[in-house]
Amino acid sequence: MAMTLRLTEEEDRALTEQAAREHRSKQEVARAAIVEYTSRRSRTRDDLLAKIGRENAGALERLADS
Repeated sequence: MAMTLRLTEEEDRALTEQAAREHRSKQEVARAAIVEYTSRRSRTRDDLLAKIGRENAGALERLADS
């Protein structure tokens, strides 16, 4: 799916430099960054939900029994 991504000059410069260091296209670097970001966010969310579940297990059980 096609998409237009508008970057500031500084963001474009950073992306261009990173792509050159990795010998990859800017598109490849940007796509990898998106995958990494969304994976990290999902893990963080899952970790926080698990923590809330552990910390509130008693209250959740009482709610389930009511």
